[in-house]
Amino acid sequence: MNIPASAVKFGQSVKRQEDGRFLRGKGKYVDDMILPGQLYAAFARAPMAHARIAGLDLDGATGMPGVRRILTGQDLVDAGLPALPCGWAITSRDGEPMKVGVRNALAVDRVRYVGEPVALVIAETQAQARDAAEAVMVDYDDLPVSVDVLDATADSATLIHDEIAGNCAFDWELGDEAATEAAFATATHRVSLTLRNNRLVPNAIEPRAINSQWDAGSEELTVYMTHQNPIGMRMFYAAAFGLAAEHKLRMVSPDVGGGFGSKAHNYPEEVAVAFASKLVDGPLKWTADRSEAFLTDAHGRDHLTEVELALDAEGRFLALRADTQANVGGYLSSSGSLVPTYMYATMLSGQYAIPAIHARVRAIYTNTCPVDAYRGAGRPEAAYVVERIVDVAARELGIDPAEIRRRNFIRQFPYQTPVVYEYDSGDYEKTLDAALELADYSGYASRKADSEARGKLRGIGLAAYVEACGIGPSAKLAKLGGGAGMWESAEVRVHPVGTVEILTGAHSHGQGHATTFAQVVSDRFGVPMENISVVQGDTARIQAGTGTYGSRASVGMSATLRACDQIIAKGKKIAAHLMQVDYDAVTFDEGIFSSKDSNVTIAFAEMAYAAHAAAAFPTDEIEPGLVATSFFDPPEFTYPAGVYVCEVEIDPDTGTVEVASFCAADDFGNVANPMIVEGQVHGGVTQGIGQALWENALYDPDTGQLMSASFMDYGMPRADGVPEYQLVFSGTPSPSNPLGMKGCGEAGAIGSPPAVINAICNALGVRHVEMPATPEKIWRLCQEREQG
Repeated sequence: MNIPASAVKFGQSVKRQEDGRFLRGKGKYVDDMILPGQLYAAFARAPMAHARIAGLDLDGATGMPGVRRILTGQDLVDAGLPALPCGWAITSRDGEPMKVGVRNALAVDRVRYVGEPVALVIAETQAQARDAAEAVMVDYDDLPVSVDVLDATADSATLIHDEIAGNCAFDWELGDEAATEAAFATATHRVSLTLRNNRLVPNAIEPRAINSQWDAGSEELTVYMTHQNPIGMRMFYAAAFGLAAEHKLRMVSPDVGGGFGSKAHNYPEEVAVAFASKLVDGPLKWTADRSEAFLTDAHGRDHLTEVELALDAEGRFLALRADTQANVGGYLSSSGSLVPTYMYATMLSGQYAIPAIHARVRAIYTNTCPVDAYRGAGRPEAAYVVERIVDVAARELGIDPAEIRRRNFIRQFPYQTPVVYEYDSGDYEKTLDAALELADYSGYASRKADSEARGKLRGIGLAAYVEACGIGPSAKLAKLGGGAGMWESAEVRVHPVGTVEILTGAHSHGQGHATTFAQVVSDRFGVPMENISVVQGDTARIQAGTGTYGSRASVGMSATLRACDQIIAKGKKIAAHLMQVDYDAVTFDEGIFSSKDSNVTIAFAEMAYAAHAAAAFPTDEIEPGLVATSFFDPPEFTYPAGVYVCEVEIDPDTGTVEVASFCAADDFGNVANPMIVEGQVHGGVTQGIGQALWENALYDPDTGQLMSASFMDYGMPRADGVPEYQLVFSGTPSPSNPLGMKGCGEAGAIGSPPAVINAICNALGVRHVEMPATPEKIWRLCQEREQG
C-alpha cells in the first residue's frame, strides 16, 4: 500500500487504507465467525407465490440427525415476537392512513411470495439444518396470483391482504394539481409517455448473514449481522425482544461485502434467528445462499408510470404530471412506503425550472418479493421519468437534446422546487458544457458516419440528473412522516502518543470510510494517516449513530470535523498554558500550535502527551484527556447533480448493444478523495448500464415463480460490457455542511439508465425502448426499422 508517511489533505487522492487486508483475504465477515457451541439455522420456504397454509407436518424433520428445534410462525407469535414494521407513515389523498399488511417473521396462515419463510430449523451443522428444512412438509391451498400492478388492481384480482381493498397500500399525491392542469390547458405542446422502471435484484457480493448469541446468565444478546445500520437495528430488536435495557443488546456489523441499500432494511430471517437464539442453548448462525438472496433480498424499482410534459412555443417547460403505480411486493418493507413517495416524487423537477408539478403514486401489493431501497432509491426512478420525457419532447419539437435542457435549466440558487425540496447550489450549464466537451459532442456526426459505413447503428443520449442525499435533515424528514432522527455522531479520541481513534455511527460497506474519515482528521490535526484508525459497526463501542445509506457520509464526516474542532480548541488552551501566552494568541496550523507572542511551538503529538500528563497544566482549570463527541444534523439535504453522455453502437443483425463511450460530469461539491469518488461513479454507472441493458427480475405471471433467480438467468454487467469511463468533476460547494460536500455514491446509478436508453432510441429512431434493452428486443426493433 502506498500510504503517505505524513499528513494528507482533504481533497487529495489517497489509496484506500483498508484494501490491503481485503486483498490478502483478511476481511472479517459474519459467515467467517464460528462461536463455541455454534448452531445453524435454515428456513423452509414457500414454493407458492400465494397460498393458505392448511397444515404443517414437522415430525419427519424433527427426528433427523442433529436437529435441535423447529419453530413455526405461530410459535414466534405465541412467544411474543411482534410483526415487522414499515418505518414511514404515508397518508393517502383522501386523508386515510396507509394500509399495512401484517408481516410476521415466519408466515402464520398465508404466504404471499415465493421464498417467504414458513419454518425455522435449528441444527448442529449447516448441512443438517438445510436437509431438515427440505423435510418440513407444508400443506398449501393455492390462491390466484398477481405479480404485476395492472393484474393486482384489476376488478377480478384476489386480495393479497383480505383487509386491504384493491390491493392498494396508499393512493398519495404531491404538488399542485390545479396549477398543473391550468398550465396544461394553455400549453402549446403536450408530450406524453408510458414507461416501466424494471425490477432489480441487489446481488451484493456478500449475502445476508447473522450470528446471534444469548447469554442466559447476564441476559444479554449479542448479534453479529451484515447490516448498514447496526445501531438503528438495536433500537428495534431491543423493543421487539423485550430487552428494556438497550445496553443488554449488542449489535455488531463487521466488514460488509456490499449493501446498495438492500442491507439497510429489517428482514424476517434475521429477526427470527436473533429471537430464536434466546430459545436455544447456543449461538445461532444463518447465511443466505445465492438462491435465497435472489428470492428474498428486497428488490428495487418496479414502477409503471404515465408522464406528461407541457411546453410553450419555444420549448420551455410549463408543467409536468406523473401517475405512478409502484409495485411494493407482498408486504410493505422498512422503507417500502418512503421510496416511491418522498424519495421519488420530490425529484420530478429534475434540473429544470418547471413552474407546476403534480404526482400521484399508488402503492400496490403483489405476490412478489417486497421492494425497498436500492442504490438511489426513488431518485433513479424520477430521473428516468424526467429524462425520458425531456428527450421525447426534444425529438418531437425538433430541438437538440442538449439545447432543450440548457433552455430549461435552473440558474438561481437556492431554488425552491414545486415538490418540497430546495436545491442548495449548482451550475447546471457549466456541468452540461463540461460533459459535452468531454464527449466531443460536436464530433458525433463523423463517428455516426463511421459506424454506418461498417453496417452499424450509432446513437447518442444525454441525461441530466439531480438527487437529494446526505440524509437528514431530521426536522424536515419528521414533517414528511419520518419517525427517527437522521443525524450522525462521531467521537474522536486522541491518545497520549498522538494517535487518533474515530468512532463513528456511519458504516462502511465499500465506500472507503477508513480512508476518507481519516483524511478529515489528518488534514485537521496534521497527523499521519497511519496514526489514525476508524471504528464502526459495534454498539458496544459506538455511542449512537444512524448508519450509511442515501450517500450520507458527509453527515458523519461533518460530525467528525466538529469533534476535531473541539479537540483543537482544548489543545489551544493546553498550548497557551505551556507557552505562557493568552489563549486568543494561539494559532494552530499544519499540526503546529504557535503564537506571535512566543518563540516556542508545540506539535500536536506534544500537546496530546501534555493533555494526559498530570504535571503539564492545572487540572482544576483544564480537564485532562483529549476526547470529543459531536452530533451533526444537517439543516438541508445536499443536491449533487450531473450530466451524462452515452454513445452506443448497435449491430442490427444480432441486436447487440455496445456502450461505445460514456462520459460523466458530476457536481459533488468539495470532493474528499477524488480517487475514491471516481470508483463510486464507476460502480454506479456500471449498475445503471446493467439495468438499462441486462438486469430484470422477471416473474411468471401465472405461478409467481421468479424466472430470473440465478446468475444463469439474471443478466449482470461484466467488465467486457462497459467502456473505459471518462469523468470530470465540476463542483459547487454545498452550504448544508461545513465540508461543502455532496453525496456521490448513488449518482452513477441515477443518471446512467436514461442516458443509455436515450442513446438507443436515438440510434434506432424510435420513441421508446423498455428496459432492459435486450438483444432480442433490439433485434426485433431493427427488423421493423428495415421494413419501414
